[in-house]
Amino acid sequence: MAPVTVRAPAKVNLALAVGAPSSDGFHPLATVYQAVSVYDDVRAVAAEPGEFSVRVTGADSDDVPTDERNLAVRAARMLAQRHDVKGAGAALHIHKSVPVAGGMAGGSADAAAALVACDALWGVQAPRSGLLELAAELGSDVPFCLVGGTAVGSGRGEQVTPVLGRGSYSWVIAYAERGLPTPQVYAELDRIRAGRAVPLPVVPGQLMNALRNGNARALGDALCNDLQAAALELRPELARILDVGDAAGALASLVSGSGPTTLFLARDDEHASDVATALSSAGVCRLAQRVTGPVPGARVIR
Repeated sequence: MAPVTVRAPAKVNLALAVGAPSSDGFHPLATVYQAVSVYDDVRAVAAEPGEFSVRVTGADSDDVPTDERNLAVRAARMLAQRHDVKGAGAALHIHKSVPVAGGMAGGSADAAAALVACDALWGVQAPRSGLLELAAELGSDVPFCLVGGTAVGSGRGEQVTPVLGRGSYSWVIAYAERGLPTPQVYAELDRIRAGRAVPLPVVPGQLMNALRNGNARALGDALCNDLQAAALELRPELARILDVGDAAGALASLVSGSGPTTLFLARDDEHASDVATALSSAGVCRLAQRVTGPVPGARVIR
């Protein structure tokens, strides 16, 4: 069996509406995902039957578990079990560029990449619908990391419907000095909203129209995130990053998902360079990176 390498993108949330938690503790979501040009690569090599291992290199690699908690290992095991792959085993190597605990679905990208890589490695040829079902069991963001592009997410975010939009967008992503665990952000949101009536989450029609028309300025006006207030309560320093982006003329400045990563929409690539330079010069973030979106989901690159 020849080794297989799969590349999977990070995600940003262009809109994130969060409902009140249900009896199982999960929050219903209405979100619009976009895959952007920051990637993790997962290489799968055949191993002895029943042996599954993972090695991690790259950004924040020391923060990624390499035991059975690793989402890519869980994805490989699940694929082997569900399809009764005889003699299945895999040694995985994850090379990370997507930050850990940055609200950009780094672990989910790794899981999606592992599903695609092991499917090809073992010759399973599972239907796309089957991979999506496994992905949804692994985590709310994993199905989108398979699909990529731009998509609406509902349920817990795992029910993904592609969006037919126009054009490409120039973004700047600012990485904070340290991560912010997603459960903490949701817990803070619940604290902030305690005693209030919380409406059912919906995706703004204004945002969908902007995507259909490929209008960056209208898209900037429509970006929204219910988790932003909670992230700012937990990390007040993020407000300074948003202020610097605003001062640099970003069309929109937003906490991405559960944070602490922040997202800035630029007019074009040249403007994105100016915004990234302003953020870097101000010393308010660990790194400011220009990216584009949408990009494809997890795919074999060799």
